[in-house]
Amino acid sequence: MRRSLVERSLRDVHGRLVRVREELAVLDEQLAVLNDAADDARIRSLVSETPLAEHDYADAQRTADAANRGRAALLTMINELERRQDELLGKLVVEPR
Repeated sequence: MRRSLVERSLRDVHGRLVRVREELAVLDEQLAVLNDAADDARIRSLVSETPLAEHDYADAQRTADAANRGRAALLTMINELERRQDELLGKLVVEPR
């Protein structure tokens, strides 16, 4: 692969990595709120023992679980991008100008 292509791919991967890490930071903040809401709903459900409170808790927990799955997907993407970045850096070091 030509050096210019490797450099362009490296810039692309780096840009994507920055964006995904920013997205992860935002999701982490949202997750803290969602997890707190689910915990509060769980406690209300335990105290009130009403079907509505149980439904609210289940709904809040589903939302938090979905956000946690999204977070796991972002972490997987970060790992893949970092691996790709390492490969490209390896090509950059190996290839002569």
